[in-house]
Amino acid sequence: MKTLKHIRTAVTFFTAVFFIQACGQNKTNNSVTMNTETNNQTKQIQRGTGIDTATFGAGCFWCIEAVFQRLEGVISVTSGYSGGSIKNPSYKEVCSGNTGHAEVAQIVYDKSKISFDELLEVFWKTHDPTTLNSQGNDYGTQYRSAVFYHNEEQKQLAEGYKKKLNEAHVYPNPIVTEITAFKEFYPAEDYHQNYYNQNGEQGYCRFVIQPKVEKFDKVFKDKLNKN
Repeated sequence: MKTLKHIRTAVTFFTAVFFIQACGQNKTNNSVTMNTETNNQTKQIQRGTGIDTATFGAGCFWCIEAVFQRLEGVISVTSGYSGGSIKNPSYKEVCSGNTGHAEVAQIVYDKSKISFDELLEVFWKTHDPTTLNSQGNDYGTQYRSAVFYHNEEQKQLAEGYKKKLNEAHVYPNPIVTEITAFKEFYPAEDYHQNYYNQNGEQGYCRFVIQPKVEKFDKVFKDKLNKN
């Protein structure tokens, strides 16, 4: 896999970003409205040919969203919750750790412009997949590393990529990323959507997300959205 020879350098870039405050500390509940409109739009987009969906958990969904929004071929990114046991969970319920949900980004993409394998490359390189139920100062099962695959091809690609990374010892510790079948996605409250773009001056955005985005732009400059 050609991406393996570049991933060691990228790991150094992203593991150097220290999370100085927890993601959840700043998620003030300004609204409790669920973004059902976004979910409906996603379903409409998926009716087109060559369109597919990926669902990733990699810590705070603000960070995941900010990264994947910048990729050429990505049509939409929605922050939300997957992998839990109750329907329509609120952010407060997910943060309790009792629902089993992970914070995720649901990514709708054009397969003619970007492949699932390329999305996986970005996924592996932009968070630490070796820390169980945590990213930086964000702790809890809701921050776990996870790939929720939508079909057998995604499952095989994710498991194969994880195996190759572990065999190549790209990371000093084994990858603990959960790879499990997608069941349901619940969009997060409206105030979580497009968070970095709308709240760039907020502390978590400036000191955690912005450095991650800047490093991402350098590593993946050939994959950035041209618009």
